[in-house]
Amino acid sequence: MKEEIVNQKLRQLPSVEELLETPQLKKRIEELSHLIVTSRCREVVAKFRENVLNGNSVPQTLEIVKKVEETLDYEFSFALQKVINGTGIIMHTNLGRAPLGKEVLEQLQEVAENYNNLELELESGQRGQRGVLVEKYLKELTGAEAGLVVNNNAGAVLLILQALAKGKEVIISRGELVQIGGGFRIPEILSLSGAILKEVGTTNQTFLQDYKDAISENTACLLKVHHSNFKMEGFVRETPLEELVNLGQKQNLVTVFDLGSGALMDTRQFGLVHEPMVQEAISLGVDLVAFSGDKLLAGPQAGIIVGKKVLIEKLKKYPLYRALRVDKLTLSVLETTLLYYLKKEATEKIPVWKMISTSKETLKNRGETIIKQVKNEKISLKESQSFLGGGALPQQSLPTYVLGFNSDTAPEILAEKFRKLRPPIIGRIEDESFVLDLRTVFPVQDDLIVESIRKVLK
Repeated sequence: MKEEIVNQKLRQLPSVEELLETPQLKKRIEELSHLIVTSRCREVVAKFRENVLNGNSVPQTLEIVKKVEETLDYEFSFALQKVINGTGIIMHTNLGRAPLGKEVLEQLQEVAENYNNLELELESGQRGQRGVLVEKYLKELTGAEAGLVVNNNAGAVLLILQALAKGKEVIISRGELVQIGGGFRIPEILSLSGAILKEVGTTNQTFLQDYKDAISENTACLLKVHHSNFKMEGFVRETPLEELVNLGQKQNLVTVFDLGSGALMDTRQFGLVHEPMVQEAISLGVDLVAFSGDKLLAGPQAGIIVGKKVLIEKLKKYPLYRALRVDKLTLSVLETTLLYYLKKEATEKIPVWKMISTSKETLKNRGETIIKQVKNEKISLKESQSFLGGGALPQQSLPTYVLGFNSDTAPEILAEKFRKLRPPIIGRIEDESFVLDLRTVFPVQDDLIVESIRKVLK
């Protein structure tokens, strides 16, 4: 008898053919294809069939159609989508690091939707080199003799080591054999390049004499790596960059500095500790400096190398460079971003620096306005701290204001509800409550924040 009841319920489920005849799914067939929609219908019906077998009620046809549409929307929408960053982490790696400014995007669109002079000298009409203007800007900003751009900083370091030290020794302090980000390990990059790793000193103590004692006839480079995403304190000694440069010059060795974060502005003007700047390393005589384009430079993902012209030219001629070089889109974004630095407009036009330089009072005023508009006692304004992220100044924070949620709903559930909005809003959990940090929310998004909070708390 029970089996008969279950079978009767199963017969009430619409067939795939019936579902395909609904107006909603007919429209989806036109947008996608009969094959795709049919396949998703079968999958959804199979899941509802399993639910019925487990004792659940038979869904209405409209409910099944809606589930099919949700499945199609999820699978065939853009995987990369806009999110609102309420985490307070300015260069959040998981959220794409540095957002780009309006003028950068306008110039990018101009370049992307038209033909352009990527490798054409307009004056002579002859074939030219890509990235000429970017190199010019890099030289002017850093004081370097030359520069080039590759896909990311790991690629930049790999290119340098393989082109200049394959089969030869590269000397590095044990305290600088670091891992940056998701798997970028200096020892592995060295191994991949074909260079021979020669460790000196200890994790916390490395002296100039350690480098001197390690130099042999087969040594090609002295490599220094900046601790951009962590800090060692206590009984610590690292060899100053200037001493390493002097040693390299005396021994006719190439000195390479993997700077990582790549600041072109003095971070102290924003109340932060000093982050080593590219131009400082060049002024000390470092032969090659490698850094990222999407960290403190706040541009596109790229690996940038600046330094001695003779070495840069050697890198440009090395076959691996061809495999790592960037396209017109990256060059366009980088070019416009560098121009902001040259025109001293970075704090006004680069979103990352606008966020960093926003005053605490401004954030407080925005927060108070949002709370007045929301009109809900479950939300309050609290003082907190924002962070730079992106592997830069790991122990530094900026004073901020956050919207704190005092709801009976668990903070993890609130976080999930905000993530499911369109656009998703990503916050953080702090002191066992869900918060949205206003420093990383664009002011133009405040009205959307108000609307979203009302929707979640209703």
